[in-house]
Amino acid sequence: MQRKRQASQRIQRHRKMKYNIIYDKPGRLRLRCGAYAFEKRHEAYLLDLIGKCSYVVSAEVHSENGGILVCYRAGFRQAVLDLIAGVGKASLQTISTPEDDIRKIDDTYKGQLCGMVLRRCLKRLLLPAPIRHIMTFVRGLSYVARGISTLLGGELTVDVLDGASVGACLLQGNYQTAATIMFLLRLSSILEDYSHARTKAVLRDSLMIRTEQVWLVTEEQDILIPMSRLQAGDVIRIRTGNLIPVDGEVTAGEAYVNEASMTGEPLPVMKTEGKTVFAGTVVEEGTIAVRVRALASETRINRIAELIDSAEELKADVQSRAERLADGIVPFSFLGFGLMYLLTGNLTKAVSVLMVDYSCAIKLSAPISVISAMKEAADRNITVKGGKYLEEYALADTVVFDKTGTLTNAQPKLEQVLAFGELPEDEVLRIAACLEEHFPHSVARAIVAGAAEKGLIHEEEHAEVEYIVAHGIASTLHGERVVIGSRHFVMEDEHVPITKRIQNQIDKKAGASSVIYLAIGGRLEGVLCISDPPRLEAAETIRALKESGIRNIVMLTGDSQKAAEITAEKLGITTVYSQVLPEQKYAYVEQMKQSGSRIIMVGDGINDAPALAAANVSVAMSDASDIARETADITISNSDLTGLLTLRHLSALLMQRISDHYRFILWFNSALLLAGITGIMSPGLSAFLHNASTMLICVKSMSRLEKREKQDAQAEPAYMK
Repeated sequence: MQRKRQASQRIQRHRKMKYNIIYDKPGRLRLRCGAYAFEKRHEAYLLDLIGKCSYVVSAEVHSENGGILVCYRAGFRQAVLDLIAGVGKASLQTISTPEDDIRKIDDTYKGQLCGMVLRRCLKRLLLPAPIRHIMTFVRGLSYVARGISTLLGGELTVDVLDGASVGACLLQGNYQTAATIMFLLRLSSILEDYSHARTKAVLRDSLMIRTEQVWLVTEEQDILIPMSRLQAGDVIRIRTGNLIPVDGEVTAGEAYVNEASMTGEPLPVMKTEGKTVFAGTVVEEGTIAVRVRALASETRINRIAELIDSAEELKADVQSRAERLADGIVPFSFLGFGLMYLLTGNLTKAVSVLMVDYSCAIKLSAPISVISAMKEAADRNITVKGGKYLEEYALADTVVFDKTGTLTNAQPKLEQVLAFGELPEDEVLRIAACLEEHFPHSVARAIVAGAAEKGLIHEEEHAEVEYIVAHGIASTLHGERVVIGSRHFVMEDEHVPITKRIQNQIDKKAGASSVIYLAIGGRLEGVLCISDPPRLEAAETIRALKESGIRNIVMLTGDSQKAAEITAEKLGITTVYSQVLPEQKYAYVEQMKQSGSRIIMVGDGINDAPALAAANVSVAMSDASDIARETADITISNSDLTGLLTLRHLSALLMQRISDHYRFILWFNSALLLAGITGIMSPGLSAFLHNASTMLICVKSMSRLEKREKQDAQAEPAYMK
């Protein structure tokens, strides 16, 4: 029998995936493996297996019909077919996806809720009253003990009030009311825990580190490889402005690393050989080689999720005020209890005051509303790192935009190269691309792409590159200093002479293009003109932001005055500051804050990081530099500016919801309190209605702020309608 089982397992292991080719064109294959080829839980594994191959551009996997769509590089058709055919059915593995985690959370809490209700019903049906009363008394003691412990600790909070309410019912022998109160309190607690857990699960996926490529250190030179090919023990090089995608140990170099995402500390930390670095932190200045210790970044993700969930400094002010108000109301509830007993001598009426408190609903409604809004934002591909940023976003009256890569197209294009020295235009472009490819910025990507279109191979001949945060890159090429960057950086900081005649030629030929200057050995060799048209949705977004209550729209840019004015005119921006340095951007933001403005700063580059940190709330787009995304309080995961409108709308609705809930809590509980004092309503009914209203507030707080269809219509710009 054992031999038969082993033979069956060997056959199963070697059973290969069968398929039919449905669509076959160069670079694109659609295969159909059948409805039972693999299950839903295997989709993530197959997608990961196929996507890791260097010749695969993209892939889709669907378990319903066993469909697999693969887009591949030219010449690798057979490799794709061999890969799919070689997958053994028994080798399929289950990889947990965010959707799986959310489903597990839903199932777990649904089970808890159903179990609670079922147990309560069965106890009432099957257990005699004396036994139920004994069980209620024993459970009630835990609430009383918690209240006493809190009181002895010098605090007078909702726990004390809950303990007093349950204790008073037990002393009166009103076990049914005590049981109802405890049941509703547990139910409210489960709903709150469910909201927290589900939101963290959604945010977890949006906080995943998604670095696509890294520079692998080899004996000959650094090689750019896909992140999927990186293994533990490999050594990668990380330069200024880049995110560290792994946990590891520094093996060479030194750098200042911003670890705010891990520690909350804004000041960078010096990392030298032998020091440990963590995934999700950013190199602010310098270059380091890191030996990969662990590819997973769970520690970092959990740390951020913990900060979002519980850190006091990240809570919305309205949430903190609600918690302070809730605890502050408790003494008045006890005062009302005492006065009512002294005036009437009726313990039942006095207990009615304890049965109804404002604090419970107030304390629950604000945090659940905030967390639910953060989840809803995450569903819309917007990551908010703390509740207070939603509140600041709703209250802001000024938006400050960086220009390049933020207001302008996310993929600027190289228009032309002008040579002014001994080197031809292609050589100017080749050198520029070789320097720029080390730094993730929209302009750098345009230069590298321009060189690729011309088929220019740019093997590294220069020394180590250095990013100068004041506007450019410097290195050494064949013994001479080579710099590339803005006119201010090249001419004023590096003292490269540029005659009026040459500058006039540049201005005339560049037009509204952004201009990048390249100098070698103190001589201007050429300039690169980058066309950077405004995003299609930018003008409509700015108009809608003004309608939403934003009074001032400001553009800060390092570009020339002419290029800045042309862009501002197209977008309807009246306040423009051009040719500004990073420290000047920071100074402008600070100056506006001191004048009483509440600032939203939207940026994408390394030089925007100081201004992002200074603003009341900062936003980075998906294609922003690593340091901008890590510095920003909010990240919009797509490159569409309409996300700014979506978030403005969500944050305003959040503040309105919290305000509406406060009014309802005040009105409804006051009515219950009056009914209890006058004897119209029994303490048990008061407790039931009070806790039922608290549960209703919790459920309402967890609901979407607005229906998805309406939200989509709200965010859809006019140019798409």
